Amino acid sequence: MSREEFHEILCDILGSRNVYFQPPESLKIKYPAIIYKLDKIKNTRANDGLYKYDEAMSVTLVHKDPDNDIYPKLLKLPKSSFNTDYTKDNLNHYSFTIYI
Repeated sequence: MSREEFHEILCDILGSRNVYFQPPESLKIKYPAIIYKLDKIKNTRANDGLYKYDEAMSVTLVHKDPDNDIYPKLLKLPKSSFNTDYTKDNLNHYSFTIYI
């Protein structure tokens, strides 16, 4: 799937357009939000060449409510894994790695 298709899936899960791909520090983010960036690329090689590659996105859900219903939806995405959660500036952060 393309990054743009992945972006739309995240917007659907969040229920708003507060989804940001590698936002600059100067951007005022509206919460709840999903912030994501390219984390790594997994290469598969065959016949001495690149056969395919999978992009892993680092995805962070930022929400005021620690009992929100959004992070379970992110867990249900194919190739999704939960990394950690933490609180910063009275906001709950849920970190995932999701291959697209």
